[in-house]
Amino acid sequence: MIYRLAKGITIEETIDGGSLIAARPLCVMRLNQSLLKLVRRMEQDWLTPASDAETKVLETLAKRGFVERQWQCLSPAENFPTVSIVIPVKDRADDLHNCLTSLKELEYPQEKIEVVVVDDGSTDNTPSVARELGAVLVESGAVAGGPALARNKGAEVASGEILAFIDSDCTASTQWLMELLPVFADEDVAAVGGWVDGMYTESALDRYEAVMSSLNLGRREMSGGAGGDTFYLPSCNLLMRKEVFDSAGGFRPELHVGEDVDLTWRLRDAGWKIVYLPRGTVFHAHRSKLWPFMKRRFDYGTSEGLLQQLHPVRGKKMLIPPMLATILGLLAAALTFKTLLLLPIAALMLLIDTFLTTNKIRKQGLQLSSLKVLLARGRAVGSLGYYLGYHLLRYYLSPFLLAVVLYPPLIFLLLISILGVGLVDYRVRNPRMSLAAFYLYYIIEQLSYGSGAFWGCLRLKNFSSYRLDLKDVHSPI
Repeated sequence: MIYRLAKGITIEETIDGGSLIAARPLCVMRLNQSLLKLVRRMEQDWLTPASDAETKVLETLAKRGFVERQWQCLSPAENFPTVSIVIPVKDRADDLHNCLTSLKELEYPQEKIEVVVVDDGSTDNTPSVARELGAVLVESGAVAGGPALARNKGAEVASGEILAFIDSDCTASTQWLMELLPVFADEDVAAVGGWVDGMYTESALDRYEAVMSSLNLGRREMSGGAGGDTFYLPSCNLLMRKEVFDSAGGFRPELHVGEDVDLTWRLRDAGWKIVYLPRGTVFHAHRSKLWPFMKRRFDYGTSEGLLQQLHPVRGKKMLIPPMLATILGLLAAALTFKTLLLLPIAALMLLIDTFLTTNKIRKQGLQLSSLKVLLARGRAVGSLGYYLGYHLLRYYLSPFLLAVVLYPPLIFLLLISILGVGLVDYRVRNPRMSLAAFYLYYIIEQLSYGSGAFWGCLRLKNFSSYRLDLKDVHSPI
């Protein structure tokens, strides 16, 4: 692993050391003299840590966003691990042909690759396609038993050190394995996932799915170990140590959606680390018709209740800075009740918050302008608004629409949430489509997923997944 200072991070020296400063969001970390020297070495080039102690420090900086890291390439070739690629499939002969063809183009020693196709009761020529293209064909023992059962059957016969799961409606980039396997140099890592891109771009829905699918985890590297957050890895692009998979008992076969969430959470609960890298690309043939798109989002939503029952520690945690939440509440009330008098009160509170934050920074020996701090705290209010607005749209859109019917002034708050949150996602995700078309699919997605989540909880007669765990959090300065 090698490290360097992340983009946008500045260093300010003081008498007794220095500080790392991130502007978005505004965050300051104090450095002693020895740590300052270490950080200076990463300003211009990548740094290889000289000891376990340096690695531990650099990992801490990476988790806080001050440092970016890069996994080093596999070498030499004779030490490459053996890999068993497992593909569950049912009645997708053409898709499977494309998938298997892409695997033959992988830039990885073919003698170290085993391809296992698990047929889940196909009635077309899917099995013959698997045989023709040299895959090991395994029967799931069921008809539509589900991808979890099929993957487990494939893992049972797999002989590789690493299991690489990919779906039959996906194709792999040539660097798929080469870009993800280096992560296993860290003995604490059980699994790694990579970038999931859209296979097609012809329709507006194709382009929406390419950037908004829940299979695409974004452009930031992420990792997670024990803890209560909800970070997971999708199974359509998932590499895992076989011995760890076996010891965990594999996927829960009774889960037809959310089985990948459950397994990667169980790995984390057992003390393992999982990693996501925005590379190692797999191309997925997303649902390009509106009804299948809505149904799939609904199905994903139905897993919320059961996953909450299986993993109660991973509830929805909301980190709420009291001052910023108060400012945001005043702005929301001003919009809802058309009480403009609340706006100057919110502005005054923002100025007070800026004053307190600036003083806290200056007590650390740093000199940041009040304007810079004001802009940063204003962005923090906006970020909190996005955070809460997205949660409202994702889980509570349907009941909120009912609330609007009962109390029409709430329509202004709903419209601001939809327009604001949607615009942020449009700007960040950058889909190749009009803003109007994006908003249309965005609203349909939130309604579909939220309805599925409600139905899943109703079926279980358990609504614990709607419970919010509010955390009081203060400025990171």
